[in-house]
Amino acid sequence: MQAFLKGAQSSRAQQKQERIGSAGPAGHPSADKKHKALPWVEKYRPKCVDEVAFQEEVVAVLKKSLEGADLPNLLFYGPPGTGKTSTILAAARELYGPELYRQRVLELNASDERGIQVIREKVKNFAQLTAAGTRTDGKPCPPFKIIILDEADSMTNAAQAALRRTMEKESRTTRFCLICNYVSRIIEPLTSRCSKFRFKPLGDQVQEERLLEICEKENLKYTKEGIGALVRVSEGDLRKAITFLQSAARLNGDKEITESDVTEIAGNIIDEGYAAMQIIHQLHDTIIDESLNDQQKSVITEKMAEVDKCLTDGAEEYLQLLSLCSVIMQQAQTSQSN
Repeated sequence: MQAFLKGAQSSRAQQKQERIGSAGPAGHPSADKKHKALPWVEKYRPKCVDEVAFQEEVVAVLKKSLEGADLPNLLFYGPPGTGKTSTILAAARELYGPELYRQRVLELNASDERGIQVIREKVKNFAQLTAAGTRTDGKPCPPFKIIILDEADSMTNAAQAALRRTMEKESRTTRFCLICNYVSRIIEPLTSRCSKFRFKPLGDQVQEERLLEICEKENLKYTKEGIGALVRVSEGDLRKAITFLQSAARLNGDKEITESDVTEIAGNIIDEGYAAMQIIHQLHDTIIDESLNDQQKSVITEKMAEVDKCLTDGAEEYLQLLSLCSVIMQQAQTSQSN
């Protein structure tokens, strides 16, 4: 406001001075501002393979491959938030270094770009490029490129079949890493050409350690129960836990992050925009602890499984929850009448 009061000339001078002060040596915005703007999921993503948590078998195999500067075609599968994408990105950075990374790595989200045209154009064209260039730090650089297809289980069968032919033809210059939640949705000719690795849900202690590490770096106040609630609601999904932690930190400001804060953020009310899948998981825990007999619990949990499948296939959340709640109420009334 003072700049405007001093007149247009001093305003322009001050703005120019501010731009110079906020820029780095190359005239870019300061790294600190850019760093703060990152979501914590990206900010604390593993930078090297050794930082990947709780996936010892995968890390051990990848480290041996990195030592020999060689890599097979890979298929990573398992629940979300267990480090599949982070692992291959970290491995690629170690292989190529920051200079060659952009030239040698193509990352596509197959759920958005899942048709045969993408395979014929983007993937095929990138695979046919020559892998040229050397690392400036003198480390050996492998003579191949990496194509990462995230959420590959969303690709059409035709696209997967076209990808198989590209994998065969460009095997000398290109390695593929397919990432998916459900390996059963990948056609057998593709899975047989890849080394398969299952990523298991993260253990509670591993998640707690990583969350406490982030709390310390971000100078957050928290209660032990609050961290325990984050671990519980995330169900082995570290990405979800970190996202909830950042949301709680923004909601609370300088206050402590408590169990009630986490419950509020994780949510269980669909009218307020909370996920139906999260409601089902919380209902499941509640039903198991309820004073219903085994047959009633069996009927309800079977219905939960059906609703879960329908939601995965894209059914309307509100209708599916109504259907589930009607079964729960029927069983609850049966229990009362008995």
